[in-house]
Amino acid sequence: MATYATLEAKVDQLFAEWKCPDSPGAALAVTRDGEVIYQQGYGMANLEYDLPITTTSIFDIASVSKQFAAFAIVTLSHEGKFLLDDDIRTYLPDMPDFGNIITIRHLLHHTSGLRDWVQSLVIAGVGMEDVISFRHILKMARHQNTLNFEPGSEFLYSNTGYNLLAEIVETVTGDSFREWTDTHIFKPLGMTNSHFHDDPQMILKNRAYSYQAVENGEFKHAVNNTTALGSSSLYSTVEDLAKWILNFDNTRIGEQTVIEQMHQCGVLNNREQIKYALGLNIDTYSGLQTVGHSGSWRGFRSHLMRFPDQKFGVVILCNLDTFNPLRLAEQVADIYLADLLAPVETAEPDKAAESVEDTKPESLAPEQLLEFEGDYYTEELDTTYTINVRGNQLMAQHIRHDDILLTYAGDHFLGDAWFFPEVHFTRDETGRVIGFKLTGNRIRNLYFERKTY
Repeated sequence: MATYATLEAKVDQLFAEWKCPDSPGAALAVTRDGEVIYQQGYGMANLEYDLPITTTSIFDIASVSKQFAAFAIVTLSHEGKFLLDDDIRTYLPDMPDFGNIITIRHLLHHTSGLRDWVQSLVIAGVGMEDVISFRHILKMARHQNTLNFEPGSEFLYSNTGYNLLAEIVETVTGDSFREWTDTHIFKPLGMTNSHFHDDPQMILKNRAYSYQAVENGEFKHAVNNTTALGSSSLYSTVEDLAKWILNFDNTRIGEQTVIEQMHQCGVLNNREQIKYALGLNIDTYSGLQTVGHSGSWRGFRSHLMRFPDQKFGVVILCNLDTFNPLRLAEQVADIYLADLLAPVETAEPDKAAESVEDTKPESLAPEQLLEFEGDYYTEELDTTYTINVRGNQLMAQHIRHDDILLTYAGDHFLGDAWFFPEVHFTRDETGRVIGFKLTGNRIRNLYFERKTY
């Protein structure tokens, strides 16, 4: 049987390309049978000052944060502060009445129909390097006019829902979300380098900066000024997160019923069960059950994965946007759990799919595109896009974005920006274009009305 030293050497080899003084990198912690069996840092936390990543380097762990918000909500529900099936407007009365009840449970399972703030704010012209505050996000949520879908009918990941969970914690406890999590999670577990970051100007020692890869092997600083409490913005280390992993097997905080409830997968209105539980994805890897979550924000990439039956866990925090921490966590598991994992089956290529030809509709002539020209305004995000014809192409313009090419796709247009995916123009009874609905990714049917002058 391989010694831990042998296994650790194999793990180090996975990260070898980043263990150098001129590259961002990652921090790793591995737990097994109630203890930390390996921790290591690779690469640099700050390229400007040659500061290396260590196991105490502090990263924004992005959406891995959600399980902490879920823990807070389930704990408070067990204390009788509310029920998970309560209407969120009982605690957030300034949220719009959409005609359908959104429950706290809907927020937890991403089945609320609320639009995701990331895409919404980008559509509105906000840059990801801008200061994006918790209050800014809540204000956007309060201005949403319609839902993406009926609550409970679909699963569609929504960071907004988890921001509202953090606001509910503040409402029912009278503490800020940071204060409550400090008092009830981080301090009791000895997670001394963890906090929900609620001040972008706060000086933070041992902070890892985030980077984006550019051409010729160079990097640029991916500025992070976001305080998206609940959905993201938990700053932590692999040492601290290892303590969190161990709490699932040997609970120092939270009753066992709280831990068990966090692992209960959501169920849609049609009784279909989804894989998303409460801030946790329940899945399998090579025949073994896994519980985990990924995170991605600016240059930060993170993944926390547990194999509950084997009492094995991996947490990887990275500060470069090209990292794939999920795959790295799986490869770490391959090393330590080699005798337990089932062989990975290679899927056969779908020959039928390969034979299907992609038929594109004919392009519209410039004179046909002219009817779509105009200024289009959405009250929900208080922003305007100008649609005009340039040569033989239709373009969407916004004061804070590069021009977006709209390509004709039969009954709608496809935008070449990720946040502006599909444009479906609407007409009145005479056939005149009066607006469009923007849909795709985490936005459904966001309406823009054509201005008249």
